[in-house]
Amino acid sequence: MAVTKILARKGRLDVGVRYVLNGDKTQEQILTARLNCEPGREVRQMLETKQDYGKEGGVQYYHMIQSFRPGEIIPELALEIAKEFVSEHLPGYQTVIGVHVDKEHIHAHILFNSVNADTGEKYHSNAQSYYRQIRAVSDRLCREHGLSVIVQGEPSKAVSYIEWLRRSKGQATFRSMLEADLREAIQDANDLGHFFLLMEHRGYEIRHGARLGFRLRGQERFMIPGRKDPLFTEEGIRAAIQGNLSAIEAGRRPAILPRPVYRPYTPHPKYKGFLALYIHYLYLLGKVGQRQYPPRMTPQLRQEVMKAERYREQLAFLRENNIVGPDDMTTFLARTEETLASLTKQRTILNVRKKRQLALYKALADAEALAPARELYEDGLSGMEAEFAQYLEAVSTLEQSKIPREQLISEKAQVYQQLAELNRQIRQERKKLALCREILDRIPQIETELQKAEMREKEVRSDEYRRR
Repeated sequence: MAVTKILARKGRLDVGVRYVLNGDKTQEQILTARLNCEPGREVRQMLETKQDYGKEGGVQYYHMIQSFRPGEIIPELALEIAKEFVSEHLPGYQTVIGVHVDKEHIHAHILFNSVNADTGEKYHSNAQSYYRQIRAVSDRLCREHGLSVIVQGEPSKAVSYIEWLRRSKGQATFRSMLEADLREAIQDANDLGHFFLLMEHRGYEIRHGARLGFRLRGQERFMIPGRKDPLFTEEGIRAAIQGNLSAIEAGRRPAILPRPVYRPYTPHPKYKGFLALYIHYLYLLGKVGQRQYPPRMTPQLRQEVMKAERYREQLAFLRENNIVGPDDMTTFLARTEETLASLTKQRTILNVRKKRQLALYKALADAEALAPARELYEDGLSGMEAEFAQYLEAVSTLEQSKIPREQLISEKAQVYQQLAELNRQIRQERKKLALCREILDRIPQIETELQKAEMREKEVRSDEYRRR
């Protein structure tokens, strides 16, 4: 069974070729092969092909990986399958192949030039070509050599080999573990800062920004669960911590208010044949009335509606803050800028405070997250030496600080909560500031439009007076 993935690269060709042909990974380049190019001249020939056809920009090469199940294949057979795949799917493309055996599972790396040396056409990869060509050819070659294949399912979502293997064995995946940890942390947290602390103590690194990202130890990339479930956004987590988790999960209350889905206008179907004759007869008898079409919103009308909504929002803002004149607006603007500067200063102070204690906070998270690794190491499980050493280092750092762990946990949760609250307030003040400046910028335009409207109204009145 081979799990395949293809990556488009715009970087240097020599770097990719060097990685694929790495002698430490390919048994001193014994498990390597080249097609349509010569050993030692792979990069030069690929670059010459690009120059000959004038296609030197864009994607430089494609890097495909075939990962096989541990113990199912020998390296020589993996190399043979890779060569057959290139011969069938990539005729004319300059290709280098390297079978890496430095990990538990054998995997073949296939790097090929983005420009075909025979035709000059550039290779294009998308989801359709992947499933209908790359995946299909790879699965057929695996069957021909007596290897198992992945059962063909819904090809809309690709998963990694580890995640597929865990799913096939009924084990938890990284995403399912993350969602379970998020739900447990939400139930145990007192506030948002406490939630961040609990997630760190579970071994997650948190990335703050437009979307919350979580990365477990050993992972390369952050996972963003809020993309699929609004419960795991910052607003959803904040609402769930306040006691609404059960209502959100039961569907009685949304985590965040979703935007209405855009639905384009579709005209009513026209009646034909006997149906049209029958409808016309009913209309003549007065049984049915003339069809009333909904007013079609033109782009200009849509812009006016959006402008009216924006004006309504600005009017509500002015009423809420009791702003009736330019002096009130200037005062409110100055007060908002002062508040924003004060909040930014408080956040800077908290960040400095957090930075001073960052080593202790990291040691506290490591001690909590690596406690299971310590137990496994003491039970004699191999492969836990690095984690156990990191755990001992974290415990030593905490002991040298001479600060009680409970006090440190409370202090860390308080700092995280204050930072989260300050970030929320700063976002609100920035929104107010932007709205104030937008109102000030629109005042001349509004005055001009009002003058035009008054002129039109005077013209209408004068025309009515003349008619009388």
